[in-house]
Amino acid sequence: MNLSQSPLPLQEKKTPLVLPLAGECISAGFPSPADDYIDIGIDLNKQLIKHPTSTFFLRVSGDSMTGAGIQNGDLLIVDRGLDPHPGHIVVAILDSSFTLKRLTYHRGVPSLEADNPQYPPIDLRNHHNVEIWGVAIYSIHNLNCSRLSN
Repeated sequence: MNLSQSPLPLQEKKTPLVLPLAGECISAGFPSPADDYIDIGIDLNKQLIKHPTSTFFLRVSGDSMTGAGIQNGDLLIVDRGLDPHPGHIVVAILDSSFTLKRLTYHRGVPSLEADNPQYPPIDLRNHHNVEIWGVAIYSIHNLNCSRLSN
């Protein structure tokens, strides 16, 4: 999975953007009575971005992470200020190429794994230059386009 375009850092100064947030959770099972009013607001910058100076947005290209819910064309929020741990989905640079995979260890050997069985694991010992560039924290995709385009 390649990441298109060069990552751009967020500006250090965040402008609050408070959007309406319903006070009730929405049922994904049986319908529940809806409230006719919006209770509180939410600032997406505050909710999604913990480290503004080390957070970047990247556009996903490819299908190797579809099992993790990350689709081709998604907007990925990546935090370079987080320490990567096994199980994290990370942006890595392998011999000067960006890739998005899950960081794993097998018998003490670090590897990167796709969340799509069509892609083999990447043994990091087979690469000269390896950098875990950042940890993917959110993936944003359009719910209406993902199934209609297939």
